[in-house]
Amino acid sequence: MQISPNSSFQWKDILNTTVIVAALGYFVDVYDLVLFLIVGKESLADIGIAPSLIISEFQFLLNVQMIGMLIGGIFWGILGDKKGRLSVLFGSILMYSLANIANGFVNSIEMYALLRLIAGIGLAGELGAGITLVSELMHKEKRGYGTMVVASIGVTGAVVAALVAKSGWQMAYFIGGGLGLSLLLLRVGIFESKMFNKVEAGVSKGNFFYLFATKERATRYIQAIMLGLPVWFVIGILVGLAPVFAKKLNVNGSIADATCVMLCYTGLVFGDIVSGALSQVFKSRKKSFFLFYILCMIAISAYLNANNVNTTMFYSLITLLGFSVGFWAMFVTNAAEQFGTNIRATTTTTIPNFVRGALVPLVYLFKSFTQQLGLITGTYLLGVLVFLITLIALYFTKETFGKELDYIE
Repeated sequence: MQISPNSSFQWKDILNTTVIVAALGYFVDVYDLVLFLIVGKESLADIGIAPSLIISEFQFLLNVQMIGMLIGGIFWGILGDKKGRLSVLFGSILMYSLANIANGFVNSIEMYALLRLIAGIGLAGELGAGITLVSELMHKEKRGYGTMVVASIGVTGAVVAALVAKSGWQMAYFIGGGLGLSLLLLRVGIFESKMFNKVEAGVSKGNFFYLFATKERATRYIQAIMLGLPVWFVIGILVGLAPVFAKKLNVNGSIADATCVMLCYTGLVFGDIVSGALSQVFKSRKKSFFLFYILCMIAISAYLNANNVNTTMFYSLITLLGFSVGFWAMFVTNAAEQFGTNIRATTTTTIPNFVRGALVPLVYLFKSFTQQLGLITGTYLLGVLVFLITLIALYFTKETFGKELDYIE
């Protein structure tokens, strides 16, 4: 499908089968990713892990899943450039769906770890393959709408996960796996990217190390990663540790982890819609990024100064934080637009997973800063560092709106 450059915005042009399948695939991806954060501790208690070990074992499983995602990001990215975008779009769905179903039967920490590793590998491929395919499918000045739909529908998976988790952790895993497998039925009617099929046989495809063959390409790649740092600083630390911050800020009432996750991702859905739409209106990804970075800094400051507020206000700030990092769709779109067809799936798949992986050093710095300076001051310092890096990366990043993608590196 190609959309005429002069055509007006039409939902029928955006909501084609490929966009819908990519969006639903990412929906199940996010569902599973967030579901473990919600039900992980409960499930560990149910399989007989001692209360004193639940936190450490949960962190261990989370790290295993993250290792899987880092491995999977590289694996699926290379496969997408060598064998095609569809091989990843459906291979990854199959892998994490089966892992999800099996997760409902775990009875030991060893089995749980193996399945989180497999699930992590599978989860790593979905978003990158979907965004790559949609970006190559749509007209260059309209593709932001398509990727906006993919991410906006996708992140609602977190909201659904928070609601479904109330039915019990085993049923929640089974439902997630069933949703994923049902998506495979939609494969009929989905076609491979014409841009990918046009790449000549002699061209190097999916070579991860090719990204570092020149200083300019390596810098472009690192800058694309740095643009996403605020997302996981907010989700992984500020929202992930919301009850800790609430206690320190003397919030009047109890704060629930699942509610924080649900509200954060609800805000993120609307943020993705607004940031994607603004990038189309401004005809600039960079201007939209900048506006959302400013909003994010304001939201973080309000959150860290929310002393003695009630739960309603605190939850409202969580929602605002989610909205302020709702540039995830635009972030991944930028990753696709920065590189040629022969390495686009590799970059679009690895970049978001390296941002997720960046949470590990961010948590390390968070612990170091807060131990020395206290929770609030230490968090402020880390936030300043994150946005300093991100704004420098944005300044040097090349604008990609309307960029022609039919080329090779």
